[in-house]
Amino acid sequence: MAGFKLLVGLGNPGNEYENTRHNAGAQWVEALARQSQCLLRSDKKFSGQFGKVSIAGEECYLLIPTTYMNLSGKAVQAVCQFYKIPPEEVLVIHDELDIPPGTVKLKKGGGHGGHNGLKDIIAKLANNREFGRLRIGIGHPGHASQVANYVLKKASPDDYSKIEQTIDESLRYVDDIVRGNLNAVMNQLHSFKA
Repeated sequence: MAGFKLLVGLGNPGNEYENTRHNAGAQWVEALARQSQCLLRSDKKFSGQFGKVSIAGEECYLLIPTTYMNLSGKAVQAVCQFYKIPPEEVLVIHDELDIPPGTVKLKKGGGHGGHNGLKDIIAKLANNREFGRLRIGIGHPGHASQVANYVLKKASPDDYSKIEQTIDESLRYVDDIVRGNLNAVMNQLHSFKA
């Protein structure tokens, strides 16, 4: 399987959204940038924080859209067009309501599950859904009407620590993820529980 050239961490820009549940994806890319000593710079043409990094001997791009979540596709589309990256080589890292904090799932393709960031990315990639997703569990507030408020709040210290552990754990497999060895990673990650 082809690997990933572009790793996109979803979140909302600005201090008031820092460390909120919805920013788990952005947090993952920030942690990867630190780990690989890559400086993410604000890039206007890509509507985001952008950097180049070598992972597993491959040149990859890191992106955190700074457009607000529901316009994330604009940034992804801009980088894909500029570097001629097909959707299949994009990995989107995002928060996931359907799995509890402390768990993480990796998959290729699929719908948006109501996630506004994924919705916009699918739309801007001409409805191609074949990009990869690394889904960081944040748990569900219990009722659909509470979701918007819930994802924009900071997680409890306990949940936050679980989310951080999930990020650390999944970053251990970043070489295999980038190379496209997804099954090997899934076997490890899907049994992980912080």
